[in-house]
Amino acid sequence: MAQPLNLKPNTIYYKPSSCTLIIFIFTLCIITIYTFHHHEPPPSQTTVNNHQPPFISTFLNSASNYTISNYLRHLTLHPHLAGTPPSSSAVAYVSSMFKSFKLQTHVANYTVMLSYHVNSSLTAHFSNESSVSLTLTEHVADVDNEVVKGYHAYSPSGTAYGKAVYVSHGREEDYRALEEGGVDVRGCIGVVKRGGGVSRYAAVVKAAEKGVVAVVMFTGGTGGGVERGTVVDGVGDVLTPGWAADGGERLSVEDSEVLKRFPSVPSLPISEETAEMILGSLDRRVGPGPTFLNFTYQGENKMATIQNVFGVIKGSEEPDRFVVLGNHRDAWTYGAVDPNSGTAALIDIARRYSLMMRLGWIPQRTIVLCSWDAEEFGMIGSTEWVEQNLINLGSKAVAYINVDCAVQGPGFSAATTPQLDDILIEVTKKVQDPDVSDSTLFEKWRTTTEEGPLIQRLSDVFSDFAPFLHHAGVPSVDLYYGNAFPVYHTAFDSYDWMVKHADPFFHRHVAVAGVWGLLGVHLADDPILPFNYLSYAAQLQNYTDSLCKLLEEDVSLHPLTSAIQELMDAATQVEDEIKTIKEEETEGHVSVLKRRMLNDRLMFAERGFLDTDGIQGRQWFKHLVYGPATESKLGFFPGVADAIYQSKRQAVIQHEIWRVARAIQRSASALKGQLT
Repeated sequence: MAQPLNLKPNTIYYKPSSCTLIIFIFTLCIITIYTFHHHEPPPSQTTVNNHQPPFISTFLNSASNYTISNYLRHLTLHPHLAGTPPSSSAVAYVSSMFKSFKLQTHVANYTVMLSYHVNSSLTAHFSNESSVSLTLTEHVADVDNEVVKGYHAYSPSGTAYGKAVYVSHGREEDYRALEEGGVDVRGCIGVVKRGGGVSRYAAVVKAAEKGVVAVVMFTGGTGGGVERGTVVDGVGDVLTPGWAADGGERLSVEDSEVLKRFPSVPSLPISEETAEMILGSLDRRVGPGPTFLNFTYQGENKMATIQNVFGVIKGSEEPDRFVVLGNHRDAWTYGAVDPNSGTAALIDIARRYSLMMRLGWIPQRTIVLCSWDAEEFGMIGSTEWVEQNLINLGSKAVAYINVDCAVQGPGFSAATTPQLDDILIEVTKKVQDPDVSDSTLFEKWRTTTEEGPLIQRLSDVFSDFAPFLHHAGVPSVDLYYGNAFPVYHTAFDSYDWMVKHADPFFHRHVAVAGVWGLLGVHLADDPILPFNYLSYAAQLQNYTDSLCKLLEEDVSLHPLTSAIQELMDAATQVEDEIKTIKEEETEGHVSVLKRRMLNDRLMFAERGFLDTDGIQGRQWFKHLVYGPATESKLGFFPGVADAIYQSKRQAVIQHEIWRVARAIQRSASALKGQLT
């Protein structure tokens, strides 16, 4: 890892007032850059990197917090909302960087329906007959005029006048508590606090069900920040559900399939400060009233062009096998954390791969670096690309590795599909911890639980891994530093905030890029794919044990336990095959075809968990192990979870258990690779 600068990372962007000062700063920058790129590694880095294969050592030793800082500074000079001119400038920047590193670079365009702010206002009328026009954006002296006012994309336009009422997180239990307390929310304007596991869409839809005529929404801990976001349901372009927006068929905006993805009442985000002003004026801080709110929102849904940027390194032995690394580029405002901390890391991975290529490295399998557009509007860029390339991804994609907010603060976190647990752990043992000297990232991460490092799963739909895993069945990873940050989707998400609060010396950026890039190298170069389905089977058994505690005795889990045993047997057989192949390679008897056939089975096993009918009521989501349940927080078997918490009928629950069991059997069959 490169040493930190002694100067503030953005010093080089200040304009000096004299020629002498220019020469001085230029000289100082040259010395500093030389120091970054021409120093001996510190002892801790040498300890981490010794005994590594040559190209892995090259990748680790060419890390540079200076270059990542520079990339992020450039990406965050202006806001770059998807479909706007500044967004095109960001496209040009990422594309030019990929080209400068000699990657095969291209851009894929899609015309989709995006939603933009036109006009909004919110006025509070208090019991003392005074009124205040409430602000809907941040109080920031130097905020660029291009920063969009706070709004919810795809909110219907509308006006409303009614008493303010606080509905907490807007969950069913919150409304039940209000009703038990004698609070009637009908005809009111609901004040919702973000959180409680409720999406913006779900909170607004529930409010409409209860008779609320409009919603204002705030996030705790943001102070004067206004959290922009989308209230659309699902992912992808709303006019092309299930197929790519590549100029073909589109649904009408009035089509029932489109309308059901939007709430029926309008909503706006407000700051915590504004919310406190409203709540402080209410009876019991709940209401309804006596404060009235006058609410107006006008938005515009219009067709816009979004652009995905790709940098490709073609594989030498298996060019038709793809390892995909992705991050979205678009942002509500400046997007220093979300998402361009990830974009800066992705560009730096491209730089380091390029250096390896100049030294003779060519990956065995093809690596695709992806910069997605319009993620903030519902993972549109990645979803349209996956839908357009579904057959090729289904037959050729090895894995997808996602990074969104690369650095939000301290603490490494990762979520994976279980067969990738082992390789993730091994990679973290090779990367230096950014916060602890003389230590690997793994050493601190493994203390997160008594059992070892906490590896999360990917049931939620919060970033671009969703179309790859939930729709295409591609094994996936999501990486990030920090669990949350107070400037999320606000105008305060700037380069300066990153430098002052989240990662002053960009060491955490280097660590994320290290894990991300090394995962890409291993998945592209390891002769046998580093997938462990014994880990997957064990995880499925844990889920089944948890499920047992929730079910009545007349619901049988035998189909699941039997299917999991089949997967366990197939995975054990695969482990034996891997040992045999490695022994043959040691003796010089390399069977490329045998290895290729085994890798295909390892790759296709995840596809077995897909079901053509998908999750009931959400058919686009095909994965029956990981996917979004409607209300349950189980985090696995979404169809079973929905049946438990919605239907409650034993026959329906049993049917969903059989569906999951059949999916597990398909995965086991794919691992075996033989016809019955």
